[in-house]
Amino acid sequence: MTGIGRQRRAADWLLLGLLSVGVLLVLLGASVGSTGLESVLKAWSDPVALQIVWDIRLPRTLGAWAAGALLGLAGALAQGLFRNPLADPYLLGSASGASLGVALALILFGVSPFATQWLVRLGLTSAAFAGAVGAVLLTLLLAQGVQHTLRLLLAGVIVGVVLGAMTSLIMLMSPEVMQSLQAFMLGSTGFVGWSAWVLMVGVWLACMAVAWVLSPVLDGLSLGEATAASLGLPLSQMRAALVAVLALATGAAVAQTGLIAFVGLAAPHLVRSVTKTTHRRLIFLSSLMGGVLLMAADVLARGLLAPQELPVGVLTAVLGGGYLLWLMQRSTRSASGTGL
Repeated sequence: MTGIGRQRRAADWLLLGLLSVGVLLVLLGASVGSTGLESVLKAWSDPVALQIVWDIRLPRTLGAWAAGALLGLAGALAQGLFRNPLADPYLLGSASGASLGVALALILFGVSPFATQWLVRLGLTSAAFAGAVGAVLLTLLLAQGVQHTLRLLLAGVIVGVVLGAMTSLIMLMSPEVMQSLQAFMLGSTGFVGWSAWVLMVGVWLACMAVAWVLSPVLDGLSLGEATAASLGLPLSQMRAALVAVLALATGAAVAQTGLIAFVGLAAPHLVRSVTKTTHRRLIFLSSLMGGVLLMAADVLARGLLAPQELPVGVLTAVLGGGYLLWLMQRSTRSASGTGL
């Protein structure tokens, strides 16, 4: 079997494994409640337990998958677009923009970002999405388009710092919103319902379709911009479309679950550690990997200290940061072993 054949076979096995683990995590997520692990089969004989599973646990678990899938997709796009394995979905300032949007909305509504009133929830969700997309548009404006990758990257860093400072200023001037805003910044899947899940799945399908079509651009960019241009690819238009997909996917996930770290960064790395493949498969597998990672983190956040619940964003940051530190240490040892 050739090297390409082995890589395809590894990608197929990874796909099968991610789908299988995803199904198991859905069942596990439907079984983990405030009292710990419970058999989901018992819910069929108890109407109250069945309602809890159907209205709370199942949409939350599937919502965690959808948000993770969006972040994994966005992470693969960001790393391919910037040709940087450390790029993440929040690189264009979307996280800071979402936080600022929620902070401004909290001043108007004066309630928790995860309040159950549908009108307030809709307002805060819309504010987070608008803030994330608005930050990306501001980054594009400062970078004068998408023609220069380095300028776009620097503009994203500047926008993130400035909007983050504005959010901190709001927290200092209005300390009553500090606790609520902190809940958003730590991330949570606890208030994801069926409507939010349907919305995220719809956005994921649309973003995946566009990314699937435009993935050859990322393959060309991986060889260098000059090589990509020599292939006759309309880089400016396709880059703009990829940035739009990146902003939409990130904004949709952040608006529903808050800021969840490291999922979008770690998912493509995990896929590449198993198989080397084209960006078309990489984006899809990274999306599935992101969904599995966030589902697993959500189940752990609920079950580790039940009935207490950990913020899922804190758990992903600890686990994701630990994984990346281990990856850096392994890379350093490999480089030392080869004399580099």
